[in-house]
Amino acid sequence: MNYVIVGAGAIGGTLGHHLARAGHEVTVVDADAEHVRAVREHGLVVRRGDERTAVPVAAALTPDEPGPERIGRVLLAVKAQATGRALDWIAPRLAPDGFVVSLQNGLNEQAIADRVGAERTVGAFVNLFADVVGPGEIRDGGLGALVVGELSGRDSARVREVVADLQAWGPAQATANVSGYLWSKLGFGAMLVATALADAPMAELIDRHRGVMHALAAEVYAVAAAEGIALEPFDAFDPLPYAGDDAAAKDAATDALVAWLRTQAKDRSGIWRDIAVRHRPTEVPTHYGPVLERAARLGIAVPGLERLVAQIGELEAGAAMAEHRIADLAGARR
Repeated sequence: MNYVIVGAGAIGGTLGHHLARAGHEVTVVDADAEHVRAVREHGLVVRRGDERTAVPVAAALTPDEPGPERIGRVLLAVKAQATGRALDWIAPRLAPDGFVVSLQNGLNEQAIADRVGAERTVGAFVNLFADVVGPGEIRDGGLGALVVGELSGRDSARVREVVADLQAWGPAQATANVSGYLWSKLGFGAMLVATALADAPMAELIDRHRGVMHALAAEVYAVAAAEGIALEPFDAFDPLPYAGDDAAAKDAATDALVAWLRTQAKDRSGIWRDIAVRHRPTEVPTHYGPVLERAARLGIAVPGLERLVAQIGELEAGAAMAEHRIADLAGARR
């Protein structure tokens, strides 16, 4: 199969590497010219432990360079805030029977459907612990969850085919409830975003600030419940206790989550890395803007989430990370 991967960072680069390695024709499109040059010269490089493998791709280009006039299967893996710019490149090239699979964090499917049509939009949920560590080079933190599904929940041949191809990477699967996974990750993601307020491992911060973490997830899931979303568990994360009132069940779920996070090679979130290492804007406003908008429309109070988004904005503007910022989120709920 031929795949065009728009956004060849941690997620797109990892999956592109494995697709190319399995014999698929992969074209990489990325806005980072240095990254693209490295992929042209050395292929997509993935490091896992002491192993380092490089796989050539069919083509690597920036959106400003000449590229294919017609594209079919697109894996979209840009940061959420770059979705519009990516679609500027994709939309005029997408074949009538082509489609875009959103391998992004957040709720981007509607924005994609608005540009290319719902019939050419496929949802996906990805939970990979990978990082770009240099131009053309990605550190793979191990397998996680990857689920693909039609927005309508129907079964389709294209979803089955994409899932089969992505199994070159690992345990990809199809779902009839992709929205349930995306909303589950928004609650989990709120915890990880909170850990980006301080410079310490995710597992330790979640463990030390359980009350705050439980409250953030509960706010997200209150909105999900009002929207009629059925939450889905993934990896070591079970969202259902955080949507309920059983404190012991929440602690047990957090025990399992923290234990799993401590086994991961990647101990800080991508949001932390954007702020502390890359010094660039994060996806947080784009991820949680739709949640805040729906909460306001539904009359659901989400003070912790509102304060979390504001605090990330302060860090993006140059304020210092500090663990007391996490504790301060509890005060927002009083």
